[in-house]
Amino acid sequence: MKSFNFLSEDSTKKPRTNGLTMVLDKGLGYETAESLMKISGDYVDYLKFGWGTTAIQEFDVVREKVEMYKSFDIKPYVGGTLFEIAFMKSKLDEFFKEASLLGFETIEISDGTINISEDEKINCIKKASNLGFNVLSEVGKKDLVEDSKLDIDSRIDLIKREKEAGSEKIILEARESGKSIGIFDDSGNPKENEVDYILKNIKKNDIIWEAPNKNQQVYFILKIGSDVNLGNISSEDIISLETLRKGLRGDTVGKV
Repeated sequence: MKSFNFLSEDSTKKPRTNGLTMVLDKGLGYETAESLMKISGDYVDYLKFGWGTTAIQEFDVVREKVEMYKSFDIKPYVGGTLFEIAFMKSKLDEFFKEASLLGFETIEISDGTINISEDEKINCIKKASNLGFNVLSEVGKKDLVEDSKLDIDSRIDLIKREKEAGSEKIILEARESGKSIGIFDDSGNPKENEVDYILKNIKKNDIIWEAPNKNQQVYFILKIGSDVNLGNISSEDIISLETLRKGLRGDTVGKV
């Protein structure tokens, strides 16, 4: 039983289909990660091993962490940048095999750093799905100039195609900074018209909005609801985000 449980509603039990939280692991040590999950694991649904961090850690260390996260009913997965490197080096078969050996059951397919044709990306989504992986795909570019070439209709078309191809959820790119990419302006504020347009065309549960900054998390919770799917959450902000979802912080008290 949570302390002061009479002051807030219990979280929905996992596995959840909405109100998902995707957390970024940038290289946490095993003991630190396990201790963190004992406190906040109930509030984490996906755990991303950021970009290529798994490639510079010992196999057994990564596998041990993967199994630990899974013991908390969390879906750990490899960051999309590592997939892109494997694609670039024509090592996808080896990549999928290694991911499986490490215990990953979820894979991110992205093209944020390198250029992959949409047809090739769709084929990769289907291949990963056929291999038995749960697939998360990401829409958007990490480079500001390249990302600016994607208008809102193009993003919506990509979301629809990738969902149809077998992606469990579609992640909307915002990077760690949450600025100048996708639906965020140079100050990190959401572009209201674009968010509204996406919500009119895409089911809210199909999207994970990357929202690394507090003001963005507050915005989506107040606009869409406490059951909005949010991603790229810092491991330090798991509890903070959950208090926002439950109206236990000034920004959302009496509003959710």
